[in-house]
Amino acid sequence: MTSTVQLSILDRIHRTRRGKVFASKDFIDLGSREAVDQALSRLAKSGKVRRLGRGLYHYPQTNLRLGIDLPPEPDDVAYALARRTGTRVAPSGALAANRLGLTTQVPAKPVYLTDGRSRRVRAGDAIYFIQHVPPKDLPAGSPMSVVVFQAFRHLGRKAIDAEVVSKLRRALSSKDRRKLLQDARYTTGWIADVVRQVAAEEALDGVPNG
Repeated sequence: MTSTVQLSILDRIHRTRRGKVFASKDFIDLGSREAVDQALSRLAKSGKVRRLGRGLYHYPQTNLRLGIDLPPEPDDVAYALARRTGTRVAPSGALAANRLGLTTQVPAKPVYLTDGRSRRVRAGDAIYFIQHVPPKDLPAGSPMSVVVFQAFRHLGRKAIDAEVVSKLRRALSSKDRRKLLQDARYTTGWIADVVRQVAAEEALDGVPNG
């Protein structure tokens, strides 16, 4: 017999995009911890979701041409892990720069920074490296703004030229650029200056002067 909790979880999953990664904590409002864990276990056994690791589940997306499930996005796994453990995470600078298309160098391993403990986490077929840093070294702001700030820190002031600004302007949506502008208050002066260039056509209210 299908439980009410299982049906509620499945309904929430179906209302999201394929490929999303969930933490069991994402459903704690739908039932007790035991009921949620049991429901997710049954959904995994039935193939409706894929269990990646303890408390982590993937709503798989299938490549129709090849007939195989695509692996989850590393960022989705890292953010779900953060929700599971109640910590903050951010991609390392090299990973962030590659994500945004600002460098072609692919990091040998996916490294994320956290204010929690350092660990190696296996999720599905991949291993993620979570590295502890002091809270002050984790930038504040929206997830996309944090990725941009990390990329800028990695590249360094001298490496950010008009071409980098142009690439980033194309990579970000208008919404992301507006949020980036708002979040510039959380970063250093030179990065805020670059943010103004990236969001040149957006409103400049609330951006620090450096």
